[in-house]
Amino acid sequence: MRTIVLIVNEVCVNFDSLCASRFKAERSRLSLKQAEVAALCGVSREMWGKYERGVAVPGGELLAAFARIGANVQFILTGESSGITLSRDEMELLQHYRQAPLQVKGSVLSALTTGSSRERAEQVIHGDVLGNVIKGNVTIGTGGIMNKNTKRR
Repeated sequence: MRTIVLIVNEVCVNFDSLCASRFKAERSRLSLKQAEVAALCGVSREMWGKYERGVAVPGGELLAAFARIGANVQFILTGESSGITLSRDEMELLQHYRQAPLQVKGSVLSALTTGSSRERAEQVIHGDVLGNVIKGNVTIGTGGIMNKNTKRR
């Protein structure tokens, strides 16, 4: 069994004992199967399994590839999160947003924020108001016949 000791932010990290489970946890957080993540990172599924079991130690290129698809490598190596961790769909949305023209960005922001405001709109009515003020859900005029036995005079 190969063991590598890394120094990250003045913390000594023994990959096989500390990082293998976090390596697997990051793959699970991204909702990827071993074969999927292995293909995205350019290794075999068997090799990926060795990384997750702590039998093999991933190199820098593999960790960089894993980071590009959303893994938090700082968490894998140190156990400390680097702040906000995005899901796979959030990363995809952000990538498309960054590549979009300014008009599209404006439309996206408008679509995402429509209806999210809790501000109340105020109505101002000028002139006389006849009728009742009704608040809430009310059914008016159900279409039924009232006083059907009453005769007109």
